[in-house]
Amino acid sequence: MLEQVPLQRLGHTIIVTLQGDLDDATVERIERAVTDEVAKVRARGVLIDVSGLAVVDSFVARVIARLVGMVALLGAVSTIVGIQPAVAITLVELGVPMDHVHTALNAEQGMARLRRMWDDTTGYRR
Repeated sequence: MLEQVPLQRLGHTIIVTLQGDLDDATVERIERAVTDEVAKVRARGVLIDVSGLAVVDSFVARVIARLVGMVALLGAVSTIVGIQPAVAITLVELGVPMDHVHTALNAEQGMARLRRMWDDTTGYRR
């Protein structure tokens, strides 16, 4: 695990916790760490927890959307959880395109969404 990039593995899912101020260098470390880990462990899903972000500007919003795109290119699905009401308002007001970003209220719902998305993508049924 890279410094300042808290990654955890839970089965075939990688859990990423974003917190604090995300500057360019931190974003690059996060993107590299997440994409390397997805490829290395052949993860099926990535749960991105943004509950530690009190403020989201257009830069952070683009970063989140870009990370979701990178994960998809590696063959995994992703869900964003923990969006605070003020952050949701800001994202809508900024008009950052996030149509391809799936969200859930909390980690439990996010994990359930990832499982459903993976099943829908692969046609696999438990």
